[in-house]
Amino acid sequence: MKIRLMRFLAVLLGVFLFGGTANAGGYSTFDFLRLPMSARAAALGNTFLTGLNDPAMLFTNPGALSSIEGPSASIGFLKHLMDVNAGYAAYAQKYDELGWFSAGITYVNYGSFDETDKFGNLTGSTFGASDMALSLGYGNRIENLHYGAAVKVIYSYIEEYSASGLALDAGVSYNIPEQQIVIAASVLNLGTQLSSYGSQNEDLPFDLRIGVGKKLEHLPLNIMLNFHKLNESADSFFDRFQNFSIGGEFDLSDSFKARVGYYNEMRRELKIGNTAKLAGFSGGFGLLVSGYMVDYAYTSLGELPGALHRFAITTTF
Repeated sequence: MKIRLMRFLAVLLGVFLFGGTANAGGYSTFDFLRLPMSARAAALGNTFLTGLNDPAMLFTNPGALSSIEGPSASIGFLKHLMDVNAGYAAYAQKYDELGWFSAGITYVNYGSFDETDKFGNLTGSTFGASDMALSLGYGNRIENLHYGAAVKVIYSYIEEYSASGLALDAGVSYNIPEQQIVIAASVLNLGTQLSSYGSQNEDLPFDLRIGVGKKLEHLPLNIMLNFHKLNESADSFFDRFQNFSIGGEFDLSDSFKARVGYYNEMRRELKIGNTAKLAGFSGGFGLLVSGYMVDYAYTSLGELPGALHRFAITTTF
């Protein structure tokens, strides 16, 4: 086990060094890909890298697909601010000895807009805007080491204008059953724009993450810690770790789970003046009803009016 763990840590180091050379911050296109769609992930403060047995892991860490215990499906909905809505659907299952295969889709609909001429006068017409990504994933494992990748096609449109892209997500997850610890890493949105709204292609929101999860021995609590955007440039090495999130999932019974989370970057970005209130904090629950896990998540936006509400249903066939 020690040899396999050392190999896994070596892979983590290699991914970290590689990630530091790619898309070192700045503006990126298709930023909707950063939005956590899963209600379970959002309730944990976007701390979901070490999650297991969930088809929505396709969007966060495809390396955990091989932890799924049976054919599983999940659908979710996000009620954003104003008329913005988003959602996802994912399915995963194992095929004989070939491994675990998965497919999923995420989307954001920005509602309807009034069209105006160049002087700002209403023309009487409306138009829409939307983003979408289709993912196809594969995962497998070697004893306690889980690994996987997903290819996704990205499409975005505003009125008759559109843009597209192609990206790769990949991840690894190492389980230490004796200590009930999971160590994981993923690279997300590594790819390129195929077509753009303007004359020049832009970078995708590449994101390098590492995380660790620990299930406590004498409490029904699984604590997870994730570090996001480790590829982005920073003033010092330790400043790279300021984009962290932490979450806790309480197994209160076989049919009920309570979740809380905190996302440090979100709190910094939503801070107005000297106060942020509850910005960056989130919470939610999972309730098992007749074989269906019903999840809900609430995410505070601090001083901004409103909050984000997510709902999801997951089942294993």
